[in-house]
Amino acid sequence: MVILEGRNITKKFAGLVAVDRVDFKLHKGEILGLIGPNGAGKTTMVNVIAGIYAPTEGDVFFKEKNISGLKPYQIGRLGIGRTFQIVKPFPGMTVRENASVGAMFGARGKGRSARQAEKKAEEILDFVGLGDQMDVRADQLNVASRKRLEVAKALAMGPDVVLFDEVMAGLNFSEIDRAIDLIRKVRDSGITILIIEHVMRAIKRVCDRIFVLHHGQKIADGSTDAVLADENVIQAYLGKRYKALVG
Repeated sequence: MVILEGRNITKKFAGLVAVDRVDFKLHKGEILGLIGPNGAGKTTMVNVIAGIYAPTEGDVFFKEKNISGLKPYQIGRLGIGRTFQIVKPFPGMTVRENASVGAMFGARGKGRSARQAEKKAEEILDFVGLGDQMDVRADQLNVASRKRLEVAKALAMGPDVVLFDEVMAGLNFSEIDRAIDLIRKVRDSGITILIIEHVMRAIKRVCDRIFVLHHGQKIADGSTDAVLADENVIQAYLGKRYKALVG
């Protein structure tokens, strides 16, 4: 079952084509990777899906409903959550309060009381491994914990699909391994995932399929192993050093 689909997605900024006629399909229950060089249009694509930008051309479908041009809060209410590449927790608020915001305004937030939202936030914080830091101010967390809080805020919305934008950026090897375990845990809980990531060891370990953007255009789409072995992808993004390392 296709839960999220983009058809001919194009986004232009004053003549600059950031995303150029891209099609993709995300199937329920899978983890789909989106990779490519910096400036390839990856975050722009996520912003189109999430309603930050309306597509210049093309359409986005969620559960067969055309969501192109809807506002971010409307898309969130429908069941799409997302994280941001640069984490920005609500300053001066605790970890619990940050996650409670997502629980109040997500797909299942309508009608929740503040106490119910707080209870949901506590469940999610336990789930992501921040149960012992609920009363800590969010701006006092280290990078790895801030990343987990970003995930918690998205999950507290009660989404069917989550868009992860570089949740492993800035993490060390052991933190990346824990982040990989968390992403798998999220998928195992019944949530479908689209993930942007530059950490190839993570992409190889978590993604069922990958598609690749380069200069806004899709240059590859398929199984993880096949795409990472594609000569066009190696030349445009991974480089000869990666090819030598993987043999």
